[in-house]
Amino acid sequence: MANAVKRLIPLLDRVLIKRAEAVTKTAGGIVIPEKAQSKVLRGEVIAVGPGARKENGDFVPVLVKVGDKVLLPEYGGTKVSLENDEKEYHLFRESDILAKIEN
Repeated sequence: MANAVKRLIPLLDRVLIKRAEAVTKTAGGIVIPEKAQSKVLRGEVIAVGPGARKENGDFVPVLVKVGDKVLLPEYGGTKVSLENDEKEYHLFRESDILAKIEN
């Protein structure tokens, strides 16, 4: 699994994100049905591209880095599945990411 993620390098201003797991059980132990679960809008940055290009060819660096927690839009991103990995990853443009979450 780790090798497949390390081999995937996003281009330009794209960011590879692993969405956070949906809450399936309340603190009291009640199981939440799949249809009632809200969409997860948080994720962790797994890989980052070099940045967008200016007209003169220079790169504009990406503002997020690997390991950052981010807030994502409800819709968007491209789903990516990696070999031998059941986790779900998404590619977003940096401009699509709503916010960086500080710990």
